Amino acid sequence: MGIGIRYRGRVYTEQDVEDVKKVIALNPEASRFFLSKEICHLWNWTQANGTPKDMVCRGLMLLLDRQGLITLPPKKRELPWLSLPRSEPPSQTVDMTPVVSHLSLLLPLDLHMVRRTQDERLYQGLIRHYHYLGYTRPVGEHLEYVAFSEGRPLACIGFSSAPRHIGVRDRYLGWKKDARVANLHKITVNTRFLILPWVRVPHLASHLLGLIARRISVDWEHIYSHKIVWLETFVDPERGFTGTCYKAANWSYLGLTTGRGKNDHTNKPNRSLKYVFGYPLVKDFRRALYGVL
Repeated sequence: MGIGIRYRGRVYTEQDVEDVKKVIALNPEASRFFLSKEICHLWNWTQANGTPKDMVCRGLMLLLDRQGLITLPPKKRELPWLSLPRSEPPSQTVDMTPVVSHLSLLLPLDLHMVRRTQDERLYQGLIRHYHYLGYTRPVGEHLEYVAFSEGRPLACIGFSSAPRHIGVRDRYLGWKKDARVANLHKITVNTRFLILPWVRVPHLASHLLGLIARRISVDWEHIYSHKIVWLETFVDPERGFTGTCYKAANWSYLGLTTGRGKNDHTNKPNRSLKYVFGYPLVKDFRRALYGVL
């Protein structure tokens, strides 16, 4: 094989492939699910919360099988629901009476973390219908928030697992590859921020960013069993956005993306360049992101 196989930011060697072959040979009647668990155990391959990375492992095994480097056993059973289209988040009936007010008159706001709660569908439906990017179910770890005032939703904010490579962020943090791979789970990216279109409240967005910064690490640990150290986001200037609310909330401007996306193989821009902003949640964030707490 020679050069190794790259999959999801990691290079797998000939020895890694031999490990997979050995596990398959020792368990010829086992399911792919069982094999992935055994390989994770062999490699001590776990997520930050201690659970095996078996989904990633199964993806790797499928890649190796497609390339003829291993031979997977036949599927034990088909999972028909995996091929069914995901249902769209339902429309949400909410009070659309204009909210035009000073922020002080609405305080205190109720900021609900809605992940795995009955209000998660409310978040999904509002994002689907009122955010310009719509709703796409995040891959990996993610949290969602809805801000309420007297029971009325005003805003939705979503966070997801951070991209593996952002040049300006990695240079700002002083990250080398080993530190980035070991600590990427301590970073989350703000992927959706929606102030509902009938809400006109100056300084609401920056106020919400401040509220989230004070609680998101605790919320993340509650759901995923590890803390968050750094927040980041992308702002698209081609859509007229400048990141005003992030600046007002003391987020730092780090620079521009390359415009190439995470799966680029051409080294040429293929999308708009975006501003990158970041915000540390602890004073010694660089030390924390090198794995020394």
